[in-house]
Amino acid sequence: MTSRVVDTPHGPARAELHCSPGGRAALLLGHGAGGGISAPDLVAATRAAVDVGVHVALVEQPYRVAGRRAPAPAKQLDAAWLAVAEELSTGWFDDLPLVFGGRSSGARVACRTSAEGQAVAVMCLAFPVHPPGKPEKTRLPELDAVEVATLVVQGENDPFGRPSAAHHRELVLLPGAHDLKADLEGVRRTVGEWLDRVLRPLD
Repeated sequence: MTSRVVDTPHGPARAELHCSPGGRAALLLGHGAGGGISAPDLVAATRAAVDVGVHVALVEQPYRVAGRRAPAPAKQLDAAWLAVAEELSTGWFDDLPLVFGGRSSGARVACRTSAEGQAVAVMCLAFPVHPPGKPEKTRLPELDAVEVATLVVQGENDPFGRPSAAHHRELVLLPGAHDLKADLEGVRRTVGEWLDRVLRPLD
């Protein structure tokens, strides 16, 4: 594991790199709004990816690196994420195919930036469809706009809602709520199987 600081338009971000001997692709994972890269579901996804030959970069947004808990505005999150993706793609991952992903807020960033960042696939852990109790404030357009293969892993009792499966979008429901802690083995297995399948045509 290696840590790397990346300059972005909104301050330094940090990427924790977990390299796989296979090196068939690279998965960038972003954290939730109030959490960090040590979230159990992100750790499980990282292990799954490395096991199927995918490098992983756990990306800490600049506001977290600076010690702030309140997230930055969406445009700043997206710009910082794309800066990290570009730096790692050219300077570390040798132009390997990139998969964008994350949990909660990080999943939203991955969706919004997937086209501009030329991601070959998107992986969402606990996509927050709407704020708890406010289904009218939907974020589904961010998910619907993704044009590449997408995996959504959602807790069956997630108060942030549940998206549906759609064209090129798979939905896997696991026991538990928004933190996905109730079935981390399910997270690991689901992510590993999906990555292996969607990347096989690119091998």
